[in-house]
Formats: sequence, structure tokens, C-alpha cells
Amino acid sequence: MSGAHPNLTVVDHPLIRHKLSYLRARTTPKKEFKELVDEIAMLMAFEATRDLPTEEVEITTPIETTTAHRIRGKKLVLVPILRAGLGMVDGVLSLMPGARVGHVGLYRDEDTLQPVEYYFKIPPGAADRDFLLLDPMLATGGSASAAVDGLKRRGATSIRFLCLVAAPEGVERMRRDHPDVPVLAAALDRGLDENGYIMPGLGDAGDRLFGTR
Repeated sequence: MSGAHPNLTVVDHPLIRHKLSYLRARTTPKKEFKELVDEIAMLMAFEATRDLPTEEVEITTPIETTTAHRIRGKKLVLVPILRAGLGMVDGVLSLMPGARVGHVGLYRDEDTLQPVEYYFKIPPGAADRDFLLLDPMLATGGSASAAVDGLKRRGATSIRFLCLVAAPEGVERMRRDHPDVPVLAAALDRGLDENGYIMPGLGDAGDRLFGTR
């Protein structure tokens, strides 16, 4: 946890720092950018799932019977915020292929500048599931907060937000709106520019993932 941001955990690992340096570079091509997002999301998933409960089970190895541990309790659901959050799904699924995947679609109203929900689909029984909300960028925090609102309205009680790059403004917005939702990031950047882009950031993650820049 960060002292200035008690809701934030920066997943600080040499492999993540190395891959993030290439992810930030403007010269990194789309294919490599997508691969890096996958890889960093997979590495971060270790930290995001560190406290999942386990239970003892008896198994038989080729040599003998022994006691092992398997994840128990709530079933995991990955929820990418469309569209950039889609880029993180495969990396996390490579570790947890049994996880289910929901989707949240939001756009910003041009008059109010507030996020508006246009699509929301998650598995039933939200109260009995753990949710990993995925978005590469946490800038102002408006979309992330709105997505958490949507999950809570549908009964979710266990939510973590996973991003690659966060701005202090977005982390603080999440702390104010949802102090019960941990934020995990690969990096905490300096802040936002006048257009709301994270500095130094990595540009528009959705455009770079899907080649629409």
C-alpha cells in the first residue's frame, strides 16, 4: 500500500518495470503493445489474487496420497471496461482459465461529462463472486468509479480494480467513492495534463491496442 494512497498497491517488480518501459514507448508497434499488455496483466494477476482463500484437498500423486491446496470459495469474474480493458483479459485468463468474463460499456456524455452506461453483462449471483475490474488506465477515475457503482448495484461485494498506469487523481477519486475497493497498478504516474491524459502515461491504450490512432 502507498502511504499517500492507502487504497493503492503498486505491483513493483523488475519484469513489470522492464515491460512497462516498452509499453510506454511511442515506437512500440500494435502487435508488441498487445503482447506487453497481456504479459503485464498476467504478472499483476499474481498480486491481485494473493489473498484468495484455499482449502486442503486429498490427492493421489504417482507416488502416494498427500494433502494439497486448491482455491475455494467465491468464483472469479473478470470484467473489462470496454474497450481498452479487453486487452488485459487474455493475460489474466492464461493464469485462471476457469474465470468467467463480464463486460462493462461506458461513454462520456458530452453535456454533463459524466460516464453513461450503455452495456453491462456479468454472470448471475454477483454476491457470491470475486470481481477483477480491468482497465489499462486510471486517469480521472470517472469510468472506474461508475463501473464499480454498476457492479455494486447488481450485488457485488468483493471487487478489485486492476490497471497498468494510474494517475493520483484517479486513485484519489476511487478512494473517495469506493474506499472498500483496492486499486492495483503497475505504476503510479505524475498526474494528468489539461486534456485528462496521464503523464508520462502511454497514450490512448484503446487506440494503441486496436490500431485506431
